Parts: sequence; C-alpha cells; structure tokens
Amino acid sequence: MLRRPVTSSNVASVGWEPGEEGDDVGVLEVEFKSGHVYRYEGVPEREFEALVGAGSVGRYLNAHIIGHYDERAAG
Repeated sequence: MLRRPVTSSNVASVGWEPGEEGDDVGVLEVEFKSGHVYRYEGVPEREFEALVGAGSVGRYLNAHIIGHYDERAAG
C-alpha cells in the first residue's frame, strides 16, 4: 500500500485503499515512528481524508480510529 508522510510526533505515514467491493470503505494503514505498522479494516475514505487533514493526526487517530475499527499488525 502506498502511504503518504504526515506531520506528527508519533505517526510517520498513513495510507488507504478501497476494499474488494471497490466502494468507499477500505483499509487504513498507519506507520508509527516506532516502525510498527497497523491496518484498520472497514474505514471509510472520508475518515482517511479527515485523518490526513486533522490538526493533530495522533489525536484524531486515537479519538476516531483506534478502538473503532478492526485492527491488526501488518507485516
């Protein structure tokens, strides 16, 4: 998955790709500065765009993504 760098003290980059159905729900991938990468299933594209545009990527991630979508380590 192609990820784009973000300005954050904890997050290095984020990416999103549509699901198998090709609709606006897909997989969000987050690379943390620690080197860990996590994938979040069922994330709408609008949620990804809001994450990228947030004033604080880490705060948005904690408030709207982590714990709200199925999470698994990538790799």
